[in-house]
Amino acid sequence: MSCCEHHHCNEEVKILAVILDLDGTLLDTERATKGIVKEFLASFGKELDREKEKNRRLGMTHRESSAAIVKDYDLPLTAEEFIQEITPLYREKWLEAKALPGANRLVKHLEKHGVPIALASNSLRENIDAKISLQKGWKESFSVILGSDQVKSGKPSPHLFEEAAKKMGVDALHCLVIEDSLVGVEAAKAAKMKVVAVPARSEADCHSLANVVLNSLLEFQPEQWGLPPFDDWVDKALPIEPIHASGLFVNGSLSEVTENGMSAFPDQITGLFFGWIKVEVDRTFKALVSIGWHQCSCNANRKIHIWVIDATDDHISDQQIQILLVGYIKGLDNKEVASMGLEVLEEYKSIAPASLDKPMFIHHSHVPF
Repeated sequence: MSCCEHHHCNEEVKILAVILDLDGTLLDTERATKGIVKEFLASFGKELDREKEKNRRLGMTHRESSAAIVKDYDLPLTAEEFIQEITPLYREKWLEAKALPGANRLVKHLEKHGVPIALASNSLRENIDAKISLQKGWKESFSVILGSDQVKSGKPSPHLFEEAAKKMGVDALHCLVIEDSLVGVEAAKAAKMKVVAVPARSEADCHSLANVVLNSLLEFQPEQWGLPPFDDWVDKALPIEPIHASGLFVNGSLSEVTENGMSAFPDQITGLFFGWIKVEVDRTFKALVSIGWHQCSCNANRKIHIWVIDATDDHISDQQIQILLVGYIKGLDNKEVASMGLEVLEEYKSIAPASLDKPMFIHHSHVPF
């Protein structure tokens, strides 16, 4: 999907600074905090209405979403009391949130090249600090960190981004925003900034407004914006932070194990990857893995296809397997997942084992799955 529908998207405006959103863009806080509201409501004898909650709170400030929950579920609390009681539960879980694929790479890269970066989130400032406290080097990398309580109003109004640009001393026209939600994209447009969207499946409305839409930060190409290119590819492969998953291997595909009704992978993990798979009987094989979305009328189901490099599928079919992905080859759009020709496949199937024998990849094979 890595598309630039409007081909004038990066027309000769020099990007001098990058402003990043936090939740869902850099940090997978949603997965870490899944279930908190449900448990909290249960303590009041209320049941979570999944339809009502679906995507509705995206982009809302903490106070707005708290007030909405109190009202919707008729809780015997004020919005303030709700926040006071539920925040400690969130703070505990935020520490478990993992960086999304490509997030650490991007932050380190921009900092290394002296590109000013700001963090601008609809969260309260103290909550931003709590969320990033265990992410190594993040606090030091951002020249500006702003929460919605530090400006007149949060996204979709442009104040957060305008204030971030002002504090960095860069004109709004020379700022690039990276966002995952529609309200964030709207805020960036209102601030007259260029914007790259890396949306979750539920935020497809971002597409028409953003200058460029990516499936994941791994697809981001700084040079498209006049920024220094990444230099971390090893031949045709990119080393990534290890990604784990498990499930049942049937006919070349993985039936994922979901936690709390959530996939083990964040939405932003799509593309062609490689790594190792481990079968119940403690055998480990090299594998090429494509992760994409199978689109039917109204639902999108994740398709995880696995090509085992050094064994035949029947060796491991109908068995529980664990996956450890350590390298990335390319992004895929839905059509490519469905129509990958044999020659193309053979090329990728040769990249995977050759890469996995290299030091920067092989050391992961000694780490327990």
